[in-house]
Amino acid sequence: MFVYRILKHAKPSVFPLITFSAIIFLIHADNIIYHDSLHSAANTEATEKLQAHNHRTKKGTRSTVVHIPLRLIEGKNEADIRNQNALVAPSSATEEERIAWFREQLHNFNILKSNNLTRQFHTRVLGFFGHECEARFFMTWISPASLFGGRELLSVESIFKNHPEACVIILSRTLDTKHGHKILKPLLDQGFKVQAMAPDLPFLFKRTPAEAWFHELRKGRKDPGEIPLCQNLSNLIRLSVLYKYGGVYIDADVIVLKPLTGIRNSIGAQSMNLASKHWTRLNNAVLIFDMKHPLLHRFISEFSLTFNGNKWGHNGPYLVSRVIKRLGKRQDFNFTILPPIAFYPVDWNKISGFFTKPKTPAESRWVEAKLLQLSGKSYGIHLWNKHSSRLKIEEGSVIGKLVSDYCVICQTINSS
Repeated sequence: MFVYRILKHAKPSVFPLITFSAIIFLIHADNIIYHDSLHSAANTEATEKLQAHNHRTKKGTRSTVVHIPLRLIEGKNEADIRNQNALVAPSSATEEERIAWFREQLHNFNILKSNNLTRQFHTRVLGFFGHECEARFFMTWISPASLFGGRELLSVESIFKNHPEACVIILSRTLDTKHGHKILKPLLDQGFKVQAMAPDLPFLFKRTPAEAWFHELRKGRKDPGEIPLCQNLSNLIRLSVLYKYGGVYIDADVIVLKPLTGIRNSIGAQSMNLASKHWTRLNNAVLIFDMKHPLLHRFISEFSLTFNGNKWGHNGPYLVSRVIKRLGKRQDFNFTILPPIAFYPVDWNKISGFFTKPKTPAESRWVEAKLLQLSGKSYGIHLWNKHSSRLKIEEGSVIGKLVSDYCVICQTINSS
């Protein structure tokens, strides 16, 4: 099994007695109230060292946080959803039928094509990063612009809450439009550096192990699978953009809770064996790597050699897990695996409890203890939008409080 290599700092954090008491309550309340799967810091040495690594360097943000009532963040355009689903192969088709369908639909997959705008991608990236950037962040957005709603905007805002001088690039054709500019305008008006850019996939994959695979795909010689091709392309785009430029990649359903500038060449574990202290699954929703890092090269190669569009997660979380598992205890790749508490403090099947308003004093104490734990030991929280997008964010819930605490244009977030 792979051994965790946790970042170390000279000055460990010291929690007062009240914090310790709240954490003890949290451990017991988890099983009594919501039965979720947050991993207790007291249970693992890795988490204790991660706590020592946490630093709360705060820079002033450009707006005042306003605590206002929350309501369901909706606004998904059903027409756009139908159009998006039209690019998914028929579920009952054979491999040969899917390939034939894909060839017929190739002209509709604009993401595969270069145009005058995408050919400027590299120049635009270099020009954008020519500004003074506290950190480089990337996101991908392969859905219609109208589906980029309040939760997704909150993810961007949480970056700036913790990195006011960061540069954020959203890799997206649909947001690199007038409509997309309007969506991001509230952040731009505040002086934050964020820009949507239509990626040029032939350029991104050039001189990488994905180049030949992508060439065959564009010729219609690959089985796209039953899972939306664009979803799988997002897994490859994030790897390639980090390989080309370096920086931080985060999914649009991750809330950043503290600065990430002290972390390098790291990936987070989604789950771990509490007895052995070894990870059991990794996730690619947050990736922090230097440019040309050899592990990214391994990931891209694995994607190209083992692509399977019929198995959810095969080209994403399962990909990074199996590559690193094969590396075993090799130390020459120089990377860190962070424990689940870092970015995945709650599993997807327990996330609903974080959206629920506390109804008793005990549940209120549970919420406060959760927030205390997150603020002390987590760099971010993955909201698992696939499972939580239709949940109401109730006022007073864990997520409700995070929305209020980590937004920078709160009126926009809470009324979107």
